[in-house]
Amino acid sequence: MNKKETAEIKKNFSDKSGFFIMEKVLTGFVDAEKNIRCQNIASCLTMSVEEHDVYDETLKKVLNTNVGKSFIEYEFPNEAYEEGKPQDILYKLLKSELKDEEAAENFLQHIANNIAYAGPFTVITAYCSYTVRSKNKNDEFAEDDEIYRYLLTAICPVNTRNDGFVFDSEGNEITKKINTELVISKSPSDGFLYPVFSNRSTDVNHVMYYTKSKSEPNISIVEDVLGCTFVMSADNEKASFQSILKGVVGDDLDYMLIKTVNEKIQEVVEENKDETDCTVIDNTKLKTILGDSGVPEERLQMLEPVYEKTCGDAPLKAANLVETKTVLTSPGITVNIKASAADKVRTSVVDGRRCLLIDIDDPTIEINGLPVALN
Repeated sequence: MNKKETAEIKKNFSDKSGFFIMEKVLTGFVDAEKNIRCQNIASCLTMSVEEHDVYDETLKKVLNTNVGKSFIEYEFPNEAYEEGKPQDILYKLLKSELKDEEAAENFLQHIANNIAYAGPFTVITAYCSYTVRSKNKNDEFAEDDEIYRYLLTAICPVNTRNDGFVFDSEGNEITKKINTELVISKSPSDGFLYPVFSNRSTDVNHVMYYTKSKSEPNISIVEDVLGCTFVMSADNEKASFQSILKGVVGDDLDYMLIKTVNEKIQEVVEENKDETDCTVIDNTKLKTILGDSGVPEERLQMLEPVYEKTCGDAPLKAANLVETKTVLTSPGITVNIKASAADKVRTSVVDGRRCLLIDIDDPTIEINGLPVALN
């Protein structure tokens, strides 16, 4: 699923779209010991508007358009199709349209048994349908619309609220409220969409995983709940790229080279921004980028073994490698440089001392919000 396809599903995740129906919702509460304390299947057609709106708000957050970072597509391995395996469990739940209590219980039990999660949590799964409209050669809507039926799951943390002081109207006093109620967060920490919406059609061979924290995804959901092979997070990809760059360039790394490599990768992203699939950079493409950035041939010869040791044969997503700003740090000093001002900064040796030089077009600058004139 690419960003455009995700945006289409998210945009139409509303009764107001005219093409979408959220038919049923399965909820389950799992305590800290991984016991399913309760489960329920409710019809969205009969629930109150207020309750329906909370489900809408919570589930829609799983449809994150930051594809490749917070919303990542995974392919099921062959063994996931076997009886009782993750894909089989999801497929049976989908086909049941949340009308089968046993399929729902198996699904919740599978999550509870396999997830690594600190504290209690709630599982919210909706069965939805979206009418996919398409046009013919005459720019008219086709009559044979496809119905995309899918499950959208949100995993929400549960906590006791700390409301601080409250006003007691009976005693006319301010007191500390003791609250033991378990409150379900409307911001899911994780979630997934099954099946995916690919090329505006249903693909049961893939699943989309959502994480609220792209730097700390819940690997157990990907590998143990969904049965897929975890791929590097956005932050891990960036760290791997930096490790490769240091391993290849070594002591020749300087400000201008880092700036130029970042600009070259940004160009790759811009050139492919209209492509449906995520733009990736493998060791061959990276070798070209480094060569065009001025890395000498003898250093480039080291790229392949360093890349393989760090990433194997897995390519890196270009968007995960781009820096929107440059951050220079030294003990006691941090300088943030926007991409538009990167050319105004350079490093040099002045009177035997290593210096950071910044070109300032306007002779007036601000320090701590106060204007300072430079003479």
